[in-house]
Amino acid sequence: MSRPLSGVTAVVTGASRGIGRAIALRLAGAGAEVALWARDAAALQAVAAEITSAGGRAQAMMVDVTSSASIDGGAEIVRRTMAPVQILVNNAGAVVRKPTVATTEAEWRRVMAVNLDGTFFVTKAFLMDLTRGGGRIINIASIAGREGTPMLAAYCAAKHGVVGFTRALAEELRAAKVSVNAICPGSVDTAMLREGMPGAKPDMSPDDIAATALFLATPAPLGAPDALTGSCIDVFG
Repeated sequence: MSRPLSGVTAVVTGASRGIGRAIALRLAGAGAEVALWARDAAALQAVAAEITSAGGRAQAMMVDVTSSASIDGGAEIVRRTMAPVQILVNNAGAVVRKPTVATTEAEWRRVMAVNLDGTFFVTKAFLMDLTRGGGRIINIASIAGREGTPMLAAYCAAKHGVVGFTRALAEELRAAKVSVNAICPGSVDTAMLREGMPGAKPDMSPDDIAATALFLATPAPLGAPDALTGSCIDVFG
């Protein structure tokens, strides 16, 4: 089996379930050592055990992407104990489904903190690492980052922000040969979708998104060329 990512570390946020878990499994299967970041210790350990039982390498780390101190502490552990970081997947997400008039300040700030602020601060924590080796940054946005959805104003605003950040950072890092892309999924069969849109009929599984992430993380000729940067790839099933 081809292992084109051998010798590098991939950091995946929100890796304890859903899309993050699927991406971590895919990257580990391609040879990457995976730093699994999330807040649920038991779920993280289960994903790490799944990877190691298949012959891969992973470390489970309790990191809260809304806390700069937690992010910086996790980044230091990664640098000290793992191979060089060349892949970063910003996947951690949170959603609230409410009319705008009923959305509280705390709910708005929480959705922004996890989806948008977390993407910014985790990326910033690893930028020096990624620019040393022509790294790859993959941000998990959403169809909600492309268009509006009623009852999801905070989530839509945050994911539109992720798309804008992706495009701006891609231009900023073009000379450093760091590719920065986003994936904009439609309905994916995850717990978060069920929380945000009860009754939704998902078009895809988390592994559909993970396959796209693996393509973006893998250098050509097996994966994406360096010139693919600043793109927001729609995956709608």
